[in-house]
Amino acid sequence: MRLVSWNVNGIRACLNKGFIESVMSLEADIICVQETKAQEEQVDLMLDDYYQYWNSAIKKGYSGTLVLTKEKPINYTKGINISEHDQEGRVLTLEYDKFYLVNVYVPNSQRGLTRLDYRMEWDDVFRNYLNDLAKNKPVIMCGDLNVAHEEIDLKNPKENQRNAGFTIEERNKFTTFLNSGFIDSFRYLYQDKIEYSWWSYMNKARERNIGWRIDYFCLSNVLKNNLKDAKIYQNIMGSDHCPISIDIEI
Repeated sequence: MRLVSWNVNGIRACLNKGFIESVMSLEADIICVQETKAQEEQVDLMLDDYYQYWNSAIKKGYSGTLVLTKEKPINYTKGINISEHDQEGRVLTLEYDKFYLVNVYVPNSQRGLTRLDYRMEWDDVFRNYLNDLAKNKPVIMCGDLNVAHEEIDLKNPKENQRNAGFTIEERNKFTTFLNSGFIDSFRYLYQDKIEYSWWSYMNKARERNIGWRIDYFCLSNVLKNNLKDAKIYQNIMGSDHCPISIDIEI
């Protein structure tokens, strides 16, 4: 099966930039969307082959996640059952027979790292949430994780040492997460490949390919032999992020 993840930076805006045509071209069984910036009733999403599951932020026009799936899940849940972390619509979990799918839009530490302390707390509670799920069945987690893990994952690592998304604190938390029983699917398959999934709208960054890889599919270690491919679709436009995917036998 093929799973796709895409931070659309506003589903309504992306719909006007070819969202449906783009995702249909990827022939995905499951599509995970982040930063919808909309309530479900505000969007007329015409994709008849897919069930839709939304988790919108309480604050309108902000954050939010969405999963489109051809196979109806056994169950789905919004958030991680911790009220202070569940106000922004950042997590959607779908349970299938053989795995959990977790779609996430991780908080950004913000300019000046004003939200770094909250981000550190979030990383810990979210890791615990995933590890608890993994006690029952394997987990496929995907989304915008707002961290470039290694220097290979962004164009200008030295200039970004204390910028949100590349602080040592955020990178170490991601390492801790991987060490708890997960793989970064793209880097697992392609140790030396340089591709990015996000570019700033400033200074023609995308045109010059000055980007970051901050969108991921992370899998429970027990699924690593099921992983067949991982792709980043740098040529698909419509957002400051591009879609990513995995092909997996499960």
